[in-house]
This record gives sequence, structure tokens and C-alpha cells, in this order.
Amino acid sequence: MFKLTTAAAEQVLRAAREGGTEGMALRLAASQAADGTIDYRIGFDDPSEDDIRMRCEDVEVVMTPEHVPLLDQTTMDYVEIEPGQFRFIFLNPKDPHYTPPTEA
Repeated sequence: MFKLTTAAAEQVLRAAREGGTEGMALRLAASQAADGTIDYRIGFDDPSEDDIRMRCEDVEVVMTPEHVPLLDQTTMDYVEIEPGQFRFIFLNPKDPHYTPPTEA
């Protein structure tokens, strides 16, 4: 289903510790624009009764059922975009701009 890389999980756990949200779940949401691109939202939240729950790399991940179709098969990573600039990215084959990663 949904995956977190080790780098993303480490950053999520670090952000939770530093932000005082340790123990809260990582909530994911996604919406699709008219052109097919996908917008992702993440944040820390308490799970609700209707949430889909999973554990990825020691991070509790939750999403509402309506977000599952867009997030299924997605991998969230934490990468250095430019020297010193790190960012979460989403690798999702359902996004029209998705390019599979290549081995370096």
C-alpha cells in the first residue's frame, strides 16, 4: 500500500520529537487536480475511529478511507533537492508527472 523510506521515517520522528507531537500519528491526505496532478498534505494528528492505520518504519500512518485510492502504491521519501535543501517527496505512479527513480 503506502510506504515510507527510512530517511522519511527518521525525519518524521525527528520532527515529532522537536515539535512536541511525539506519539501522534502522521496523517496523510491527497487530492487530484483537474490536470491529474496530486497534491499531498501531511501533519501530526490523533487517529479517528474510521481511519485506515498502518505502521511504516516505526511511524504510525493514518488516512481517511477516501484518500486510500490516491495514496495506494505511493512512497514518501526525504531527499536533498539541492545542497542543504531537504524536502519530503512523493513517488506515486498515479501522478502524471511521476518518473520512476533510477539507480545511480
